[in-house]
Formats: sequence, structure tokens, C-alpha cells
Amino acid sequence: MVTAESVWEVLEQVCDPEYPVNIVDLGMVYGIEVEGSAVRVRMTFTSIGCPAMEMLIQDVKGAISALPGVSEVRVDVVWTPPWTKERITERGRKLLAACGVAS
Repeated sequence: MVTAESVWEVLEQVCDPEYPVNIVDLGMVYGIEVEGSAVRVRMTFTSIGCPAMEMLIQDVKGAISALPGVSEVRVDVVWTPPWTKERITERGRKLLAACGVAS
């Protein structure tokens, strides 16, 4: 059976190509809902004009779909609240600093 925790874990494998950090630590995932075998993810992007938006949505769907027991994945893109660098986790800030990227 799929759980929200397993979805969070698999999303830590999906990285934004603009930053060398996963989308969870970047604070781009706003919420996960699991109902039976269906998963709904609420997420945003670092900018409205993000050129990697469709690629990231497909990466998210692919990562979640690979989990045992998942039959449906829905990704809702939300813009409120808007993404800011303050959403980056402490771990994400450390990863960015280790790569020489200012957060």
C-alpha cells in the first residue's frame, strides 16, 4: 500500500535542473494526498515561466507511478503561496552551499 511518506521519499529523487537539489528540499512540494491507489501532489515552481515545468511534472508522475500500488497520479500546479527561497529546507541550503550556489 502506498503512503504519503513513501511518496515524499521518492520525490526526494526528483531534482530541479536549475538547482542541484531535489524538489522536496527546494520547497516546491506543497502537499501530498493518498487515497487508496491514487496520489495527488500539489506543487509549484521557482518561477511561472519555468522552462522545465513539463519535464518536472513528468518526472514527478514517473517517480510516483513506479511505487508499488499506485494506479493514478495527479499533479496540481499551484502558485499560491508563491515559491520563494525561504521555502528551501535547511538540508537544501546546505546542499546548495556545498555546490557553491547561494540560497
